Amino acid sequence: MISPLAYIHPEAKIGENVEIGPFVFIDKNVIIGDNNTIMPNVNILQGARIGSGNTIFPGAVIGAIPQDLKFQGEDTTAEIGNNNTIRENVTVNRGTAAKGKTIVGNNNLLMEGVHVAHDALIGNGCIIGNSTKMAGEIIIDDHAIISANVLMHQFCRVGGFVMIQGGSRFSKDIPPYIIAGREPISYAGINIIGLRRRGFSNELIENIHNTYRIIYQSGMNVSDALEQVRKEVPMSEEIEYIVSFIENSQRGIIR
Repeated sequence: MISPLAYIHPEAKIGENVEIGPFVFIDKNVIIGDNNTIMPNVNILQGARIGSGNTIFPGAVIGAIPQDLKFQGEDTTAEIGNNNTIRENVTVNRGTAAKGKTIVGNNNLLMEGVHVAHDALIGNGCIIGNSTKMAGEIIIDDHAIISANVLMHQFCRVGGFVMIQGGSRFSKDIPPYIIAGREPISYAGINIIGLRRRGFSNELIENIHNTYRIIYQSGMNVSDALEQVRKEVPMSEEIEYIVSFIENSQRGIIR
């Protein structure tokens, strides 16, 4: 299942039942788990850590050094979890001294041409559209859907269960459960269809809607709006997630 036309460094560690196509390059200091499919012309470079059950399409580059001029050759990693689909020409750079690793979790789909920069953290169950570019040290929480050609500024965070319109660009955080779109990017309602598909009850969806009605439509500043949310909306894990996300936002949220 390993093509004789592939190059695998003798120090690389390859699990069981791994299919490796022709012209694949696997460098030293690489660990690859079981049941992966690595298609032709993939480059897996030093510091790559790949779990099990992933499919990596032609032209992908995992573990290249960061495009960060502060990088001084430190020993860092690019870590891919389990059951991900990584399409053609995706690039996942390894970390820097800032965090030491770039992480892509489990069950994600990274479409053609996606770039994941140094020290980024992508959660689980995310869909990242074609040619979307994520700068260094971003965070994407679980089950986010980011459409094609989105530009994400460094240090930004995207909340879970969001839907971001294609072609968007942003430099502030996007809180969970919402749709973000328009130009400039702004709040465009809650992601009702996505939440229903994920099994959110009508009552919980209504509570989420009321939370964002207070935050975005009451005319209050953010801190006062969050205080009002605590008074008016029944607290649950999901509402606490929204409040905590916004309270801890370093860049502020989109408006």
